[in-house]
Amino acid sequence: MAIDRYEIVIGCEIHTQLLTKTKAFCACENKYGGMPNTRVCPVCLGLPGAMPRISKGYVELGAVAGMALNCSIADYTKFDRKHYFYPDLAKGYQITQYDIPLCADGFVDLPLSHYSKDEQEGGKNFRPNNFKGENCIIENFGKKYRRVRIERIHLEEDVGKSLHLPGTHSYIDYNRSGTPLIEIVTKPDMTSPEEAALFMQTVQEILRYVKVTNGNLEEGNMRCDANINLNIWEDGKLYHTPISEIKNLNSFKSIREACAYEAQRQLKEFQEDRQEFNAGYKNTMNWDETNGVTQIMRTKNSFVDYRFVVEPDIKPFSVNPALLERAKSRVGELPEAKRIRFQKDYGLSDFDVETLTSTRALSIWFEEAATGAKDVKKVANWILAELLAVLNDQRKTIEEVNITPKHITELVNAISDNKISGAQGKIVFAKMLENLKMPLQIIKEEGMETVSDSGAIEAVVDKVIGENPKAVEDFKSGKTNVLGWLTGQVMKESKGKANPTIASKLVQEKLSKLV
Repeated sequence: MAIDRYEIVIGCEIHTQLLTKTKAFCACENKYGGMPNTRVCPVCLGLPGAMPRISKGYVELGAVAGMALNCSIADYTKFDRKHYFYPDLAKGYQITQYDIPLCADGFVDLPLSHYSKDEQEGGKNFRPNNFKGENCIIENFGKKYRRVRIERIHLEEDVGKSLHLPGTHSYIDYNRSGTPLIEIVTKPDMTSPEEAALFMQTVQEILRYVKVTNGNLEEGNMRCDANINLNIWEDGKLYHTPISEIKNLNSFKSIREACAYEAQRQLKEFQEDRQEFNAGYKNTMNWDETNGVTQIMRTKNSFVDYRFVVEPDIKPFSVNPALLERAKSRVGELPEAKRIRFQKDYGLSDFDVETLTSTRALSIWFEEAATGAKDVKKVANWILAELLAVLNDQRKTIEEVNITPKHITELVNAISDNKISGAQGKIVFAKMLENLKMPLQIIKEEGMETVSDSGAIEAVVDKVIGENPKAVEDFKSGKTNVLGWLTGQVMKESKGKANPTIASKLVQEKLSKLV
């Protein structure tokens, strides 16, 4: 017996902490880190008699996330209790949403250009899923995308954090208990580990853009559970391996590597016993990053294990239309739409727009600098090559920069108008970062304005040519590269003030007459 082919099937459950000031159902501060067990109260610890209340902004941020991921928002919803036992869940149940989630039926489009050539052409592990009767390869903004469907986004609270130290002791910090979460549940539309990682990266970017989460994977702000199994065709018969849910993947690298390992593990297991697997059976797996292997933690058969019941202490509620309007206004233009517009309006390259739209703050800063600029490409270059380099060295974000977009606009215009050279521009750039003065003021104070008087420049050219007879002889013998060297000497002699275009032209004219 031989395997004809197989395909990987992946669905993701992404847990994302929201940027509310307080926890989901109490007034404790919603903040990362700090002394263990200091930001807790009877509500988030689930003590008897404590009554939860929905925190301000919690539902609205959930709606913002749903709209950003193309979901419909429920008019009416409720909270439920999900029962299970684990030491970091103090009250023995988690407040979540079961059958009426806040958001449903969304999607995320992944640019096809981010896939390998094999995947773009429809390789063996790139199956054509369907989305409402359409092929999953769609066109939008004049580009092709792979669409990953989102089944639902529901609100829930986070649990405490367990710390398992070598030996016999474990410790629990309940500061995270009750932190507001959304859980994003996809359809099983992803067909490779790389695609699963790209999906999570895209979701992180979108949710950061609309400011609903920090999205810091290393802090646990965003975590992924990957559900993976294989469809295997052997001698014309289709087999489904059991689904493995790999828990708490907290980096794009771990998503790729865990899914890749688990796919090969399932394939090997199938090849060894050739059994027809029960598709309803599910393994919960742990990813051992140190050893690069998945490990079975437990098995489960259905949601009945969780004994869902309606949360009795929080009444079902209607979603206020005013809340939805506020949420809609907060979404705004999303990253991919902004990239397409930047290319269309400003003629920027793929690399330029990818970087300039990496955060909403940076994209806004760039557009403000581009407004009124005589050369938008130069604006982009100064931000990408100079400003971001400084910020990276100082470990700052664009929100923390001490100059305004108008500083860059004025600097670029001064160079475009030949008031200063590009080399002088770097000097002005450094000084304006230091003293916050506008470029034109610095140029005036430093006496840096470019000399464009042909007569004055000609005198400098004559002097340089007269002092460099060897360069003149080299030119006469056909070594034309001395043109650039002599022009550089003119710029040096004029202390960078000579208009480089005029200087180069005069050097060439003078030398040509000597041949």
